[in-house]
Amino acid sequence: MKAAELKKLSVEELNTKLEEARKELFDLRFKHATAQLDNTSGIPATKRAIARILTILKEKGA
Repeated sequence: MKAAELKKLSVEELNTKLEEARKELFDLRFKHATAQLDNTSGIPATKRAIARILTILKEKGA
C-alpha cells in the first residue's frame, strides 16, 4: 500500500494493517526457515510496509 493511501486511514485501521503485516512477516519468515518460501523478496517488502505504517502512525501522533 502506498503512503498516500495509508495517510487517509484512521489510527484504528492503521493498527489493524500493522497487525496484519506483522503476521504476514512472521509467516514469511517461518516459511523461509522451513525452505517452503519460493519468492524471498516478500520479506523485505513486508518490512518496508511495516516501517511505512509505523511512520504514518508517528506522524498522526498515535
